[in-house]
Amino acid sequence: MVDQKKLAVIIGTNKGIGFELCKQYIEKGYDVIATCRQSNTALEQLECDVIEGIDVSAQPSVELIKSKIKHERIDVLIHNAGILESDQISTIDFESMRQQFEINSLGPLRTILSLEAKLGKGSKVGIVSSRVGSIDDNDSSNNYGYRVSKAAVNMIGKCLSIDMAPKEVAIALLHPGYVRTDMTQMRGLIDADESAAGLIARMDELSMETTGIFIHTNGEILPW
Repeated sequence: MVDQKKLAVIIGTNKGIGFELCKQYIEKGYDVIATCRQSNTALEQLECDVIEGIDVSAQPSVELIKSKIKHERIDVLIHNAGILESDQISTIDFESMRQQFEINSLGPLRTILSLEAKLGKGSKVGIVSSRVGSIDDNDSSNNYGYRVSKAAVNMIGKCLSIDMAPKEVAIALLHPGYVRTDMTQMRGLIDADESAAGLIARMDELSMETTGIFIHTNGEILPW
């Protein structure tokens, strides 16, 4: 079967940034596969294939994504799924930290490795991280579980950028900005559509010369 369009696979899509990524990649003419834990009417009204019931902390679940993809290759893969459970030094919950690590850190690795066979020369992978995972940029502490999980996924993404370079697959660690979403309780500086547009622009610019980059949706290079 000859693929008629480029394929974008977006992980974590039923609202916020993930939903906007789907919508805008469709507008760019891509075929889009949207995965989520639970679908909704808005997502199902988009012209994309929705795979629901996906839990990125479970290997059988991410294997299901692979089995549903009929295209020979993935051109763009963006892992947006994640959770934030706030804490501070007096309220640290180690089970919560483990859960955030499973989803925010191991989730992207698990998913990318599962789909690696469909990534080839020219494919691009974006992992939605956060600047709060930057050790150098941390001047406020708090959110131990979230910070640790994002610092870990930054290292995972950097390692993947080296190990997947022989296949000419480029990897980017993406900071979406401070976005008004449910995760931030609708506090933020930008809306999800603006964040998604910036992330797509960063993915468009990504190349083998810049693989392994940690970058803000606005184009600012972030410190590790």
